[in-house]
This record gives sequence, C-alpha cells and structure tokens, in this order.
Amino acid sequence: MTAVQLGSLTWLPAADHPELLGEPVAAALPGLPGPAWVAAIDEEAADTAAFTDTYGVPLTASANCVVVAARRAGETTLAACLVLATTRADVNGLVRRHLGARKASFAPQDVAVAGSGMAYGGITPIGLPASWPVLVDAAVAAAELLVVGSGTRGSKLAVPGSVLAALPGAEVLEGLGQPVG
Repeated sequence: MTAVQLGSLTWLPAADHPELLGEPVAAALPGLPGPAWVAAIDEEAADTAAFTDTYGVPLTASANCVVVAARRAGETTLAACLVLATTRADVNGLVRRHLGARKASFAPQDVAVAGSGMAYGGITPIGLPASWPVLVDAAVAAAELLVVGSGTRGSKLAVPGSVLAALPGAEVLEGLGQPVG
C-alpha cells in the first residue's frame, strides 16, 4: 500500500493496527473492497471542526457519517448517511423518501451508539450492522481519499471514496449532501 499524506498525521495500514479501531470496524476490515489507513488522534479533536483545525486536514477531505432513524407505521429503520463534511445530509427530503419513511430524523446518541457498537463521534460506515442501509453521497463516492471515523474517538480512517461506495448495503445517491447554509 502506498503511504498516505493527509495533514500532519502519520497514516498506517489499518489492517495492521486493529488496536486503533472500534471492534466492529476491525472485524469488517478483512472484507473491505480496498485499502484503508488509520491515524491515532487526540480524542478531544475527534469532531470534524476540531480535527481539521488540529491536524491540518482540509474539510474537503473529510466525510461525516450520521445515523438516521426512519419511521413508518410504528417501525423504525436505522440507516447511515455518508456526506462530505462541507455538506449536511438531506434527512427530511431525500433520505426520508429513499427509505420510504413517513418521518426521518437523526437517531438519538444512545440509539446510534448501541446499534452501531461504535463510539459517538467515531461512527463510520465500515462495520455497521448488515441490516442498515448505507447511503453514500455521489461526491463521497467520487472522492480520491476521505477521512472518516474509525469506530472510536481516538483515531481516524483514510479510505478511497470508491471503497466506501462499495461497502455492503451501500447505495450511492446524487444530492444526499446538501450545501450548508
């Protein structure tokens, strides 16, 4: 694997460093359809704005994974939405319609953590339960390399957008990420 240079971090092959990953992420890595790198970070700098400021990784090279709870007829479906950090997920529009839900909203923190088995602020589409749809914005899928969570707040993953788009259960949607503003 070619070494990755993003910001001031030292990126290592993720498969060689399971101790830096959340358990579900480490378990999913062997099935990943491409490369992934991991870098240890300060847990206090895990949130996107603090991360980009602290480590000099451009906001345009980061993606956020948000967990959505979609409800219809008393049933709740959890799904993950992966959008560029410069955008926000269109939860009440595209996500709600795509999942056939009457109502969609961000999942409560405790539900997202319990359902994913990952730390809040470190949830990533890699290693999510197979029953969860993974909705990937087309701009994420087209990106050469993006920083995403690692299942913990103490590290980040760098993964090609094409690998994220090829995850089990992933569907690429045009317009999932909407401009912030």
